[in-house]
Amino acid sequence: MKNIKTKLAFIVLPLALLFGYLVYTYILGNPANFEGGDNTAEPLKGSVLGTIYKGGPLVVLLLSFQFVAFIYIIERYLSIRSSRGKGDLRKFVVDVKGALEADDYQRLIALSDAQKGSVGNVVKTGTEVFLSRKKKDRVDQKDIYLIQKELEEATQLEVPELTTNMFILATVAQISTLIGLLGTVTGMIQAFAALARVGEPDPVGLAGGISQALVTTALGITTAAFTIVFYNSFSNQIERITYAIDEASFSIIHSLKLKFFVD
Repeated sequence: MKNIKTKLAFIVLPLALLFGYLVYTYILGNPANFEGGDNTAEPLKGSVLGTIYKGGPLVVLLLSFQFVAFIYIIERYLSIRSSRGKGDLRKFVVDVKGALEADDYQRLIALSDAQKGSVGNVVKTGTEVFLSRKKKDRVDQKDIYLIQKELEEATQLEVPELTTNMFILATVAQISTLIGLLGTVTGMIQAFAALARVGEPDPVGLAGGISQALVTTALGITTAAFTIVFYNSFSNQIERITYAIDEASFSIIHSLKLKFFVD
């Protein structure tokens, strides 16, 4: 799974650039979107595609970022959904606590198998280690420490799977805004250059500069906002899963300490 996620970046990034270029050239730059069938002329009235094309080459990058964000949003959704497992996490933790109080460790394993998620994997690991160390209904402090370490290691294996590639969404959101601002700056430079020409101002150059400034800003903000919404949603889901893992792990250790070390 990790190798697939690593290779995904090498596949997605070139495809994203190709996607951006093809959309910019053949869809946005379609002559049918412009007056006289010439994409160097003004867009037809009401032509959104032609207007976006006037944003210039930076639109290719912004479209590529949208493609990257879309792919990784799908990847994160599927991965987090798998890690969340089946059923309600709060109910699962409650069931785990109930099984611990009843000393029903086989039920703990059954619950973990049915949960099929990160929390279930950690609980099952801790339970199996406990059952392997249990001797004549007694465990010592060393056994408790070993079980705690196994729970921590199992958690450390699960959490990276949850957070993998989240940085890509964060990066896309940040860079999209910066590229949009870059388009604003370059567009305004072009507009002021048109005003500074000798003689009468160049209306085409002025309009082109302003168009580039507005289009790239709009695309950059839209891409960033879209990505941030999903990034925050995924972060919230990851936090819930890690909290459930911590609560279940604490419940296991606390239950064992009460059972074997408190009279």
